[in-house]
Amino acid sequence: MIPYGRQNISQEDINAVVEVLRSDFITQGPVVPEFEKAVADYSGAKHAVAVNSATSALHIACLALGVGPGDLVWTTPITFVASANCALYCGAEVDFVDIDPNTYNMSVTCLAEKLEHAKRDGKLPKVVIPVHLSGQSCEMESIHALSAQYGFRIIEDASHAIGGSYKGGKIGNCRYSDITVFSFHPVKIITTGEGGMAVTNDPALVKRMALFRSHGITRYPSEMTRPPDGPWYYQQIELGFNYRMTDIQAALGVSQMRRLDEFVTQRHILAQRYEELLKDTPVIRPWQHPDTYSGLHLYIVRLPPGALKTSHREAFEHMRAEGIGVNLHYIPVYRQPYYERMGFKPADFPQAERYYAEAITLPIYPGLTPEQQGEIVGRLLAPSGYQTIF
Repeated sequence: MIPYGRQNISQEDINAVVEVLRSDFITQGPVVPEFEKAVADYSGAKHAVAVNSATSALHIACLALGVGPGDLVWTTPITFVASANCALYCGAEVDFVDIDPNTYNMSVTCLAEKLEHAKRDGKLPKVVIPVHLSGQSCEMESIHALSAQYGFRIIEDASHAIGGSYKGGKIGNCRYSDITVFSFHPVKIITTGEGGMAVTNDPALVKRMALFRSHGITRYPSEMTRPPDGPWYYQQIELGFNYRMTDIQAALGVSQMRRLDEFVTQRHILAQRYEELLKDTPVIRPWQHPDTYSGLHLYIVRLPPGALKTSHREAFEHMRAEGIGVNLHYIPVYRQPYYERMGFKPADFPQAERYYAEAITLPIYPGLTPEQQGEIVGRLLAPSGYQTIF
């Protein structure tokens, strides 16, 4: 089986983890802040909070921005459920903005129209969560301009996008957002096993996120409601969570960060080879916005109706049967039974529906060989009568 994605672990990565295992600290020690600094410095943000998953990072980001009951949070339907669930965890309501037919990210046109109607109806969102699908940034400058007009805050879900750029700046610099979230799941661009991080330029937000990460507990006298009883004293001043990252995970992250640019470059080489293999076929290849340099976590193609002799589902099943671990990123969130019960209608998101009917994610990860790519494309096209010679 050729998976759609996988981690790349070097001997240096292993050595870094073993070094921590032999040290005095394996949970919250000095390596977690070292990893936070490495990611913040790379992305151009001033502050970072490492956590045990990007889902946790999204949750504490919403909490730090004051999301709660009675609030609305908008995101894209073409994302993993965590991008919407984080708002529900806070007691808020969720709605979705249809996607752009070219980038598959949140459509700025649809967002502007939805905001205009929401203002008229008195139902503007408190927070909007654009998701950088596949690693390609959303049109953040335009979204930020809309936030100034309509008064919402922005969390960039960059779970796919570390190592990418937008308008000449690294994704995560928070130039056009309040908070940016990264994921370090094994299939992502770098990994900590499981893990995530929230970066921001706002010192008040980082303080609140750090508090929510660790049970809502503080050991700083300046944050306490009364003088401490002694040097052992701490106070719980918020209802927080145990979302902490360990030094073991952070050590892997620090080591992986040293190869981040190399990983992204390799992904672009793989994407270019797919472009060459698919250029004379009816398969729709991913389009890159000229303002972006994608992290290329995913390589998503589309099979429009009639493009091949097989249906979308038949092509998917054929690939899986032939040992190609294709995937579909993602099932629109509003199609999940939990969200269906909220009354969402697929007809309200026509571009997301078209995308779902046509999209297939092909394998892409450092270590994928040209021969394997040739096999992948050959298996994709073979049922359609295309001659593939690689």
